[in-house]
Amino acid sequence: MSFRILLCEFLLVVVLSAYAACAHAGGPSELRIGYQKSSVNLLIARHLGSIEQHFPDTRVRWVEFTAGPQLLEALGAGSLDFGMTGDTPPIFAQAAGRDILYVGQEPPKPRSSAILVPPGSNITSLSALRGKRVAFQKGSSAHYLVLRALQRAGLSLADIRAVYLVPADARAAFESHSIDAWAIWDPYWAAAAHSTPARVLSTAEGIADDDTFYESSRKFVESYPQTVQTLLGAINEAEHYARGHRDEVSGWVATAAGLEPEAATTFLARRSASPVDTLSPATIARQQAVADAFVKEGLLPHQINVNDAVWHPKEIS
Repeated sequence: MSFRILLCEFLLVVVLSAYAACAHAGGPSELRIGYQKSSVNLLIARHLGSIEQHFPDTRVRWVEFTAGPQLLEALGAGSLDFGMTGDTPPIFAQAAGRDILYVGQEPPKPRSSAILVPPGSNITSLSALRGKRVAFQKGSSAHYLVLRALQRAGLSLADIRAVYLVPADARAAFESHSIDAWAIWDPYWAAAAHSTPARVLSTAEGIADDDTFYESSRKFVESYPQTVQTLLGAINEAEHYARGHRDEVSGWVATAAGLEPEAATTFLARRSASPVDTLSPATIARQQAVADAFVKEGLLPHQINVNDAVWHPKEIS
């Protein structure tokens, strides 16, 4: 083999190695995204394939979770790169020492969560929850809704019989009358309401903001800040599509979340416009208030500073 051929092969290897290194530096080879049935923008993005289009050289894996606490447990353990939850799961994750970062927010959705009671229940006010069996997912936005609702009535969590259940188990308990009240978010609320007699004791309106957040690990964000920015952009593309194709999107969401068409319609009707942005100072302040409320209730082991877990892109990128 001639020297010229050897040189050409050597140069080709160098070029290909450099290309691979640049590709790795520019983005991950695999992107693991956690979502829930409530993750409308992610459900739309998945259906459209928009994230895959933005990352043609990246393997995108989608992983569904029942609720935010389970999703952030996976993210904190290194099994996920990106996900969406309500306001309370990242509070508990940060307090537990999981090195997560808030990388994006959607506007509050207080009309999308409620405390339900059976239609014939004698519970007609929040104060009547005293001594009752109230079910909710521990460490979820429903946990905070119950906490704030009780405070409004001059009560605390110690005044009720808290029953910690994942949404599916809570619905079964509600339908069998094993509990007296159920705090839940959409689309579980919408799904239950279309098949189970229930009365709304209170929504989160005026009680809890019910913010939605996107999270990642600090390691992933510091390694791939542009990837995170692109992800947020792709999610906004999905949101824009949803606003112009509500009926079409309703069918997609019904299929993806396993909902009856009527439940999906109700779910989306209660959902306000949800563009995604990085966290504002006002949102950080609201989230700090959530953390402080749990500390005051003795449910967090120590005080946390929410801002320590917020991504400020200019600082990292």
